[in-house]
Amino acid sequence: MKTRRHRLWIGLNTGAALLLAAVIVLMINYLSYRHYYRIDWSRTQRYALSPKTVSLLESLDKPVNITVFFQPGNVLYEDIHNLLREYQVHSDQLNIQWVDPDRDLALTEEMAVKYQVTEPNVVVFECEGRSEYERTDEIAQIDASSGVERMMSFRGEQAFSSAIQGVVQKTSPTVYFLTGHGECDINSFDQRTGFSGIRQLIERDNANVRTLELSVEKQIPADCDVLIVASASQRMSDPEAELIGAWLRRSGRLMVLADAGRVSGLELLLRDWGVRLRNDVVLDPERTMTGREVFVSAYNRHPVTEKLGTTAAIFHLPRSVESGGAQARGADRPQVTPLAFSSDNSWSESQPDQSPAKYDEDTDDLPGPVSLAVAVEKGATDGLLDMQIRPARIIVFGDSGFVSNGGLTGGDTSLFMSSLNWLLNREQLMAIAPKPINDTRLKLTRTDTRILFWSAIWGIPALAALLGITLWMRRRK
Repeated sequence: MKTRRHRLWIGLNTGAALLLAAVIVLMINYLSYRHYYRIDWSRTQRYALSPKTVSLLESLDKPVNITVFFQPGNVLYEDIHNLLREYQVHSDQLNIQWVDPDRDLALTEEMAVKYQVTEPNVVVFECEGRSEYERTDEIAQIDASSGVERMMSFRGEQAFSSAIQGVVQKTSPTVYFLTGHGECDINSFDQRTGFSGIRQLIERDNANVRTLELSVEKQIPADCDVLIVASASQRMSDPEAELIGAWLRRSGRLMVLADAGRVSGLELLLRDWGVRLRNDVVLDPERTMTGREVFVSAYNRHPVTEKLGTTAAIFHLPRSVESGGAQARGADRPQVTPLAFSSDNSWSESQPDQSPAKYDEDTDDLPGPVSLAVAVEKGATDGLLDMQIRPARIIVFGDSGFVSNGGLTGGDTSLFMSSLNWLLNREQLMAIAPKPINDTRLKLTRTDTRILFWSAIWGIPALAALLGITLWMRRRK
């Protein structure tokens, strides 16, 4: 009886100890869940967030819905998953939904209509009805030249943080397209002259798009954040050009898409701002398929081009856009930066009707590389921390076809939207550098592979079996 009671007390004591241990373990887990410190010990720190992103996430006071339309087999799937997990650590305002476009067909169709998604493998950000999405080429630079997709740099944090910043802002910028001079129509679906595709892209990035006819309005609206003149085929009047010039001097933002052989009436204005449009056509036998287009992937260092890498835009019979002509000096002088160039084997053909076209040193032909786009800034206050003066900005392209409905490709979209975001000051929201990808590979010879195979298949199991037999034999003794 005494022995049985003793065993009972031992059992109760053991049970109580186990219960207490379980409670302690649960308490430790709960405390570690609520109070923890995260640190990235990886060599590349691909998913470590910058202080800017952490500050943005911690300041969110409204829910942001993130819908990931990505195929699980995509090269970026795991990177996006890991990065968004880091985002959720710093904010409970992020609601993330994963959608497989190949399997969740009904949900994919519903989301495509809701967010105007026209392609797979995108990440959509939405807040209070404002939405925009990031494509694969905006999230990472991928090289598929060898037939196998290989990531060169990862720009996920830059893309996602900028998108979140854009959708949480209550006010949306307004982009006006000039009309009345034969410009490209943002409501037209024509493949050559229609701009309905680029209008959809601008609206997708949470911006308003409107048209402006200066002969009717007599002024540039106060809510105009950027004015775009897209391939005017007729010359505007001098009063209209003067209105645009006066608006630029009041820190306006202008984009000009100037096709070869066309005179818009802005030539003198642009020359005053340090931009010269030549009456020529740029030909590049090295970077073309049919002889009429130029594949452009050589970019100058500038906020517009820093995310493009080697992404190629396709210009169609472009004209050259040079820096020169500004008369102002000192601080009032416009800062003109060439953005995109043709190759070294290209040239500027001053006689476009010449057949066959060839470079002629005795004419006004210019040897390559030839500048095809420039960015202009005037009135910037770099280094003056106590001054917040909005600078005037201009971007001039020697072609409009690269953003027409028929010419809009991934590289064209990236170049145009990056230019527009610079004009809208959106590049200052998240100046986060992309993460380089270190390609670490283990090179094995055939003999090394054979040794590794037999070691894994036979060596390790045989060693475990030998150890087990040895222990069994020792115990029998």
